[in-house]
Amino acid sequence: MVIFLLLVLAAITLGLIGTTAEGLGYLLIIGIVVLVIALAYGGVRLTHRVRGRPGR
Repeated sequence: MVIFLLLVLAAITLGLIGTTAEGLGYLLIIGIVVLVIALAYGGVRLTHRVRGRPGR
């Protein structure tokens, strides 16, 4: 969970820097890519956790 939150925080930071700094639009794109990776990672962890527990 910590990795997911750090990735989301990094994506937000890169996105903010990319939008405010002139000529650093590539940081916005990198931030979007990191956000997509974080969401995919969170989704995989969530589905793995649900399927990994046996029912009683």
